[in-house]
Amino acid sequence: MLDATDKTLIEVRGARKLFPIFGGFFKRTVGHVKAVDSIGLSIERGETLGLVGESGCGKTTLGRCITRLIPLSEGEILYNFGGEFRSLDTLGRKERFNYSKKVQIVFQDPYSSMNPIRTVFDAFDEPLRVHGMGAREQRRELIAQLMEVVNLHADHMYRHPHEFSGGQLQRICIARALCLNPEMLVLDEPVSSLDVSIQAQILNLLQDIQLERKITYLFIAHDLSVVEYMSTRIAVMYLGKIVELAKGGTLYTSPRHHYTEALLSAVPIPELDRERNRIVLEGDVPSPANPPTGCRFHPRCRMAKPECALQEPMLTDCGDEHMVACHFPLKA
Repeated sequence: MLDATDKTLIEVRGARKLFPIFGGFFKRTVGHVKAVDSIGLSIERGETLGLVGESGCGKTTLGRCITRLIPLSEGEILYNFGGEFRSLDTLGRKERFNYSKKVQIVFQDPYSSMNPIRTVFDAFDEPLRVHGMGAREQRRELIAQLMEVVNLHADHMYRHPHEFSGGQLQRICIARALCLNPEMLVLDEPVSSLDVSIQAQILNLLQDIQLERKITYLFIAHDLSVVEYMSTRIAVMYLGKIVELAKGGTLYTSPRHHYTEALLSAVPIPELDRERNRIVLEGDVPSPANPPTGCRFHPRCRMAKPECALQEPMLTDCGDEHMVACHFPLKA
């Protein structure tokens, strides 16, 4: 059991999420998509944990399991309630209600995150009302303050979503996630749908909010440059599993997994006289409904050996809190 004084905020243990595949005339279950498969992970208070990987690797599914938008199939997620770690599956109704205040999510597409027929004020006021956070005028004042936190005018709360640009609307979604004063935000690719100049503004805003409110972030993205800028630690996912976990600077300067090395080789260098030694992965990502035996990356790994197909590598510590799941990791 975790120590009650542990600085860990969330502990994920053996998390699995399987989605059924239906087939046949009677639509029986004929298989499962292993979106998240036996993941162990901890998130510390006040840090930004970056979660990266190719599309379909299970990043968003894990984030939604942490926010309880979808339930786990197996395993457990423990949350630090004032020094006492409780499994989310054992929480009562009142405790689940309290947890929904503590962990909020910001989705990738701000336009689909807002009800187009309701004003911004209505979108903010409903969760505040449900959680009993002040009278109407107090809530109005809080909403006005939150609009200013994200560099928008207080009067913007009376507008509808279609009256804003994508960047403005994503700022509003961030402010709405903050309205219940959460301890943690799950940021699901919050800038991937925005222009590069707007991305920088949103990222700087998120850093300012974290510094001011001491909030914890799980930052999900596929853009490695963005993740490097934001993250304290970075976890790399491939086909439902974490294959490498390290401090941000260590991962980028000394990757140990061959998949991480290939991902980093695709990041452009902003210098005309320098080029990366690009590593092009062969083949397609295997189906999560029928993943390869042994190491899931071995069909595409240029350094794979026969034993890689036979035995699954465990996530082991290489020193300095650098974890890697590989039988033949790269040298530091």
